Amino acid sequence: MRNLAALIPALFLLGSSLLPAGTALAQPLHGISMHGTPALPADFRHLPYVNPDVKKGGRISYGVVGTFDSLNPFVLKGMRTTARGVWDPEFGNLLYEPLMLRSSDEPFSLYGLLAETAEWDEERSFVQFNLNPKAKWSDGEPVTADDIIFTFNLLKEKGRPPFNTRLDGVAKLEKIGDRSVRFTFNDKANRETPLILASSTPILPKHAIDPEKFEQAGLGPVVGSGPYRIKTLRPGERIIWERNPDYWGKDIPGKVGFDNYDEISVTYFLQVTTMFEAFKKGDIDIYPEGDAINGTSDTSHWGQAYNFPAVHRGDIVKDVFQPRLPTGMFGLVFNTRRAVFADEKVREGLSYALDFEWMNKNILGGSFKRTQSYWQNSPLGAYGNAADERELALLGDAAKTMPPELLAGTYAMPTTDSTGADRKVLKMAVDKLKEAGYSIKNGRMSDANGRQLAFEIMTQNPAQERIALAYQRSLNLIGVAMGIRSVDDGQYQARSNSFDYDMIIRSLPSSLSPGMEQLNRWSSLSRDAQGSFNYAGAANPDIDRMIEALLQARSTEDFQAAVRGYDRLLVAGHYVIPLYYIGAQWVARWKYIDRPDMTPISGNQKQTWWDARAQ
Repeated sequence: MRNLAALIPALFLLGSSLLPAGTALAQPLHGISMHGTPALPADFRHLPYVNPDVKKGGRISYGVVGTFDSLNPFVLKGMRTTARGVWDPEFGNLLYEPLMLRSSDEPFSLYGLLAETAEWDEERSFVQFNLNPKAKWSDGEPVTADDIIFTFNLLKEKGRPPFNTRLDGVAKLEKIGDRSVRFTFNDKANRETPLILASSTPILPKHAIDPEKFEQAGLGPVVGSGPYRIKTLRPGERIIWERNPDYWGKDIPGKVGFDNYDEISVTYFLQVTTMFEAFKKGDIDIYPEGDAINGTSDTSHWGQAYNFPAVHRGDIVKDVFQPRLPTGMFGLVFNTRRAVFADEKVREGLSYALDFEWMNKNILGGSFKRTQSYWQNSPLGAYGNAADERELALLGDAAKTMPPELLAGTYAMPTTDSTGADRKVLKMAVDKLKEAGYSIKNGRMSDANGRQLAFEIMTQNPAQERIALAYQRSLNLIGVAMGIRSVDDGQYQARSNSFDYDMIIRSLPSSLSPGMEQLNRWSSLSRDAQGSFNYAGAANPDIDRMIEALLQARSTEDFQAAVRGYDRLLVAGHYVIPLYYIGAQWVARWKYIDRPDMTPISGNQKQTWWDARAQ
């Protein structure tokens, strides 16, 4: 059994050894899948959700809220202040590329990019990546095995989580000729490790990066292998990318139908409202309506704000996309590192106090649904699915402490009468806090020593403040004091990285193939790793064990049982007060920006859209 507790050991650097070119390993294959085989054959011509016949040209202008002062998202300093497009799942990896690209229409399948093929054995005890001979950097230098080895060693030494842990499961990294690299795994790896190495790590140019300056995260000249290069850079305001006419990968099957603009502009705004005004004027071309990560989803805005001339003329199109993914978890996260939230009963009682029905009716437009599970609306979720024998065996003694409703798949957050003062539900909150040693004295929820139950929530925008104010209103009714601290983006990121908060509002997206990213969110070993996404400070051996089970699962049945058990443990721990989900993606666009008809599993893919004026 590979030991989860050894997945994040002390830092070490791997060297490379040279094996004879052509060393026989396994059959080179065009793709790799987490479970089963990739859906597309070796001779596929393009991914199914693109328009392969689109004519490239024109431009697009995106808008984002925030700022930037870095071109390096791989170190802590530039983690949240890197210019968009450098390494970007939404706008595209314009500068750097991974070894293989992930299909958005399969749970977890990869196809060739920098690596033309991959080789591995049934046990996945190793993986070998064979570079495409056409792959080159924007300065014309070839991409080599030395670049791959340099990248992983550099990120191991100087990168932020999770980039700095990618080699923990690698026993040996070997150079095979000039264009192949073999990773041999140790017992700290798992079956997902080859896919993470291939798809989630940018390959960096050894000849163009000074390791001693890598952590400075500045704005100096950059060399990448991606389809674009920087044209204009105004820190904090705008970055403009222009097509690299010599991009090596334009004819790769997995890139057909992507990268359709000659120029991509990203403009930064301080407020969502000013960004929307820019969209109305045509200064930006696309406006994604609502952002669960920042708590800015607002159905009333989608329904009421588009009453202006461009919409009436038909110049703006409102698209609704239906992704086929789990809902994920968007909610108020308790920092259990803080003594006030150490007791699970306190967290449970405070969770009951949030009146979602009042919030949905009065500030959210009434169209949202309450989240009940981290993998809701999917076969992986615990909500709506009773624990079977396979899952119960994985849970072991942990199942004995769970509410029967949770094991039955019927557990849900209490529903209020939406008045904002539902006595029955508030009594549930008070009763649970009493179990934790609190009682109401002189209108204050106090412990045995007379200290009031008090904490602070940190917010970063007006939308989050509205959620916090609604929660504060409910807590006041039971004598709990909650302060609200609003900070700017820089402070928010710095304090999030160092876990300097009592409570924050966060989104934790979910996929149909949860894997190693869960280590960085919920494992004991990420609890004190600054820059990790373990916002709640979870450190539970049962959770660790279930993460290991889902990582090592061979069959669909074992995988499903492990994820459901994991979901139940997270819900039972009351680490997050669940808020809501939309169930759809809303995007408004000027009609000259067009898109493919097909929506893949993951939802809209802006990287495949194009400028109709160039056709």
